[in-house]
Amino acid sequence: MDILQPEILIPFFAILLVVAFLYASVGHGGASGYLALMALFSFPIIVMKPTALLLNVFVSGISFWFFRKNHHFNWKLFYPFAVTSIPMAFLGGYLSINASLYKQILGVFLALAILRMLTVFGKEISDIKNSNVIGSLFIGSAIGLFSGMIGIGGGIILSPIIILLSWGTMKQAAAVSALFIFVNSISGIIGFTVKGGNIPIEAWYFIPVAIIGGSLGALYGSQKFNMKTLKYVLAGVLTIAMVKLFLV
Repeated sequence: MDILQPEILIPFFAILLVVAFLYASVGHGGASGYLALMALFSFPIIVMKPTALLLNVFVSGISFWFFRKNHHFNWKLFYPFAVTSIPMAFLGGYLSINASLYKQILGVFLALAILRMLTVFGKEISDIKNSNVIGSLFIGSAIGLFSGMIGIGGGIILSPIIILLSWGTMKQAAAVSALFIFVNSISGIIGFTVKGGNIPIEAWYFIPVAIIGGSLGALYGSQKFNMKTLKYVLAGVLTIAMVKLFLV
């Protein structure tokens, strides 16, 4: 299949724009959404992981800049996660896993992304507590490994954990997750390329669209966010992709 055919690129770009916008608005790079979208369009597995990581770098970097600019970033909350996640993301990027297992693991993470989009978990509470360094180190290592393995940054898991443990507000969780995704995605790409993997040429065509969507989403989300209809639509797209991954 030629991914760069207009009949594929046009609808893909349209959905990619929305995915990048919505994910960046909550401090995420969007990898789970990009992977779901590529699964829907039957992209080869070899293209999916590096493409998602590359797009993650750009969108999460933009998202972090906007959230930090609006004074939502907490360094003390961030660094314990990153200390262990960065080397583990490199290891995950270096590892190669069976295509069937890859689809199953991705399907599980998409289920988590769907629940997050529908705010089933990760609802903000007012009583904020100090984070636990040991717990953060463990959480960072676990998320980092899976992030590198399947091509996500890990923010879709980290942000609800921060909220559930009352370690930060929603916007603080978004800012921390954005930088967490950024560093993990770079580490994952390095591990992937060290192993001998290559960034597919198709990925570079997707970057401008992701940057536009991510910039608009981060600008809007760092100030306010209430777009339930679009979130439900995206949750529907993710659900279709998840079912396809488990059945095909």
